[in-house]
Amino acid sequence: METTLQELATLVDGQLHGDGSLQISGAATLANARSAEISLMDGEKFLQACNESAAAAIIVSANLRPDDKPCIQVDDVQAAFAKVVSHFRKPRTLDPVGISPSAHVSPTAQIGPEVDIHPGVTVGADVEIGRGSRIYPGVHIMAGSKLAENVTLFPNVVLYENTVVGPRVVIHAGAVIGAYGFGYEMVEGCHQLSPQLGFVEIEADVDIGACTTIDRGTYDATIIGAGTKIDNQVMIAHNCRIGRHNILCSQVGIAGTVTTGDYSVFAGQVGVKDHVNIGHQCMLGAKAGVMADIPDQGVYVGIPATPIRKQTGMMAALMRLPEMRKALRRLEKTVASMKAQESTAPRQDAA
Repeated sequence: METTLQELATLVDGQLHGDGSLQISGAATLANARSAEISLMDGEKFLQACNESAAAAIIVSANLRPDDKPCIQVDDVQAAFAKVVSHFRKPRTLDPVGISPSAHVSPTAQIGPEVDIHPGVTVGADVEIGRGSRIYPGVHIMAGSKLAENVTLFPNVVLYENTVVGPRVVIHAGAVIGAYGFGYEMVEGCHQLSPQLGFVEIEADVDIGACTTIDRGTYDATIIGAGTKIDNQVMIAHNCRIGRHNILCSQVGIAGTVTTGDYSVFAGQVGVKDHVNIGHQCMLGAKAGVMADIPDQGVYVGIPATPIRKQTGMMAALMRLPEMRKALRRLEKTVASMKAQESTAPRQDAA
């Protein structure tokens, strides 16, 4: 499908510079764009890559112009380019399937209108599924779980019993919500599982990535606050209370009974010990090992996690260690030489 550059400029409500009749057949990033495709330059630092790209035209911000390519200037480069990509790659529309005859739905389940339940789904006793929800193949929703409207569960998601899912939640393939927490008591020399009588509650507009696991509470709920976004392969243990609009990147691991404030960010592979409280609007750098409470708006990095200014000073000192070691060796040699000279020098007897 070919589209003129002028048509694309109209689509994104941008200002065209160059030949509007230029035919564009697709969209790609600067490194991968071909001679009939359009790309984007989101910042002056990409100017050289833009000049070297084979792209026929570029979408740029209002204050930029490539050297020798037609362009469309817009206020928001990423949003405009997303519209162009969607224009060339039309999203696949999914026809309603209703309740597949090859799904197993308990007769006591309550299914709202406009719900799609695909083949191979299991819906347990007393489950409630709200209007417009979409349940993909292989999903297991165990007894007593409650899903609000417009929930999406991708293939092979497992919701253990009594899980509560708020409106517009998206849970990606292979995630397991509500498994038993990793809590054991020593009884007569053996590890015995502690009570697992709680559940998981996921509030509105939460996204949960593929293969993420969230354990139930011991007695109460493990709670994921509204608007929080969780990446793939994240582990959240029992009794945690994750605040609103947090960002948890891939491979974050949070031990039991941790609480977080709102709008905090956990970079990749952050690890948090149990019974820690993390405040509002905190930033935890990649691989940070959190061993103690963190105050509001704290920025912490390293293992163990420390304030970024302190960590920066420690790293600067660490980088100087080889030089300091050489200086120490030179000093040791000087001292040894002075001692040798002193021991061989002739003594002057007192008069």
